[in-house]
Amino acid sequence: SKQAVAAAAIASTILGNPLQLGTSSTSLTVAAFRPPSQQLHHRSYASTILKSSAVSESPSVSTDKGDDDDDGSSNTNKSNEAWWKNFQLKDSTLAPSVINDFPILSTSFDADGKIISPSSEDDDDDGKQTKKRLVYLDSAATSQKPNAVTSALTAYYEHANSNVHRGAHALSREATEQYESARDKVASFINANSRNEIVFTSGATEAINLVATALSQTCGTPPKNARELYLTEGDEIIITESEHHSNIVPWQMVVERTGAVLKYVPACAETGGFDLEAFTELITPQTKFVSVQHVSNVLGSINPVDEIVEIVRSKAAPGAKIMLDACQSVPHMGVDVQKLNVDFIAASGHKMCGPTGIGFLWGKESVLNSLPPYKGGGEMIDEVYMDHSTYAPAPARFEAGTPAIAQAIGLGAAIEYLNKIGMERIHDYEVELADYLRRRLEDVKGVTVLGPPVGTERAALCAFVTDAVHPSDLGTFLDVEGVAIRAGHHCCQPLHRALGYSHSARASLYFYNTKEDVDDFIAVLEDTLKFFGSLGGDAIEEADSDDTFVPLF
Repeated sequence: SKQAVAAAAIASTILGNPLQLGTSSTSLTVAAFRPPSQQLHHRSYASTILKSSAVSESPSVSTDKGDDDDDGSSNTNKSNEAWWKNFQLKDSTLAPSVINDFPILSTSFDADGKIISPSSEDDDDDGKQTKKRLVYLDSAATSQKPNAVTSALTAYYEHANSNVHRGAHALSREATEQYESARDKVASFINANSRNEIVFTSGATEAINLVATALSQTCGTPPKNARELYLTEGDEIIITESEHHSNIVPWQMVVERTGAVLKYVPACAETGGFDLEAFTELITPQTKFVSVQHVSNVLGSINPVDEIVEIVRSKAAPGAKIMLDACQSVPHMGVDVQKLNVDFIAASGHKMCGPTGIGFLWGKESVLNSLPPYKGGGEMIDEVYMDHSTYAPAPARFEAGTPAIAQAIGLGAAIEYLNKIGMERIHDYEVELADYLRRRLEDVKGVTVLGPPVGTERAALCAFVTDAVHPSDLGTFLDVEGVAIRAGHHCCQPLHRALGYSHSARASLYFYNTKEDVDDFIAVLEDTLKFFGSLGGDAIEEADSDDTFVPLF
């Protein structure tokens, strides 16, 4: 019950955090441009229940459905809800046309929030069992997989399982053909100039680490091969405060190894956008590498890549390289690497309907061949002698050992699936659905949405905080009702600190989500906030700091 979950949440806050993690840090050369006028606000989630019960007084919070039938007592609610009740998506047929391709989206839950297995659905006490449908709003963490992808994985293992490249038999040839065909599909999907520009990795994290490690292998000293790219003491690396940890930590490691300088563009709390003025101030003739998100996984903002590239090409060191973390863009919009004119992009397969454990690095072929190998082993060599080895050109030089064959084939199947729908159609649908989600959240009293304001194009996600409940507790309550969102810092601790919050909740959409998904989410959210507001301020004493919070699970 909600009361039981609330009691557990309160207890976790009172008990505090029994786990104290040790810390280890190395002093790095880090600099940031921060406008003097920028003032940060800070909110402490010291306790789940705040002393104010203002949420329950909000006219936009849902009341019992029976109240809507009263004689005018809910006129304020009716007027607030009128716009969305009559709202219709322009492409309302997209999600219903694909929903059956994703069996997991038909998952249902019992009254306690436990998954009802298909075998037990017919045995529900003569239909008395309360069922709740899954509302999956966590696609920014990982997307669901269509039948086309899971079938491709099964077909590979049942009919073509073999190692690639090195076998002369029929199974090996078939596996190799399917694996390399997936590379062609990725290259075409992002309009790469050559299939040799696609390096399969375990995901975007490995793709970024591949580049960062390759550039710092010599620990700042000139490499034996004068044509190899490297970073050395005093070279500047530019990132932003809004980055995912996978685009921060690898560059901190580079700084430790090479003596390079890491600089960052501060997050813009006021607009949720990219601060081009601050970025321009940071770029100097010593700037050798820039690595930024294409789309923020917290703010939902879309960075101005054209302007970023123009500034780097005109002000940075000659030959400075630019990388885009494209995890939140490649699945949701058409991405043309030739038009972007960057040097690298990193993307994850599991966020674009593909399997986990597969992603890719795209890099200009000449640039890839100027990097030393990332790992050593089979496949990546040209010739091996006892005193030295020579290396294959890209992409082989970065794919040591047996690759993730099935996963790559599954990624190829995912791309085929997305192409059949059309990336332009997916993008247009998500833009409208994201705007609808943003506007619905704007109407919920006590909710603050992070990122760009209403009316600004954003990615299909909204991270938000509430006055009444910690994001982790909120996620637990919503889960009991069948609504899956994400709660935490979303691997963006520096960004959350800059915004003045320790955690946030995030609802993220994909093309298989519907208006009804958003409406059901908002209804459960409003009910949950109303419930917490009704507890009042005497439920627990406020704890001393947010560090005492213990998530339920």
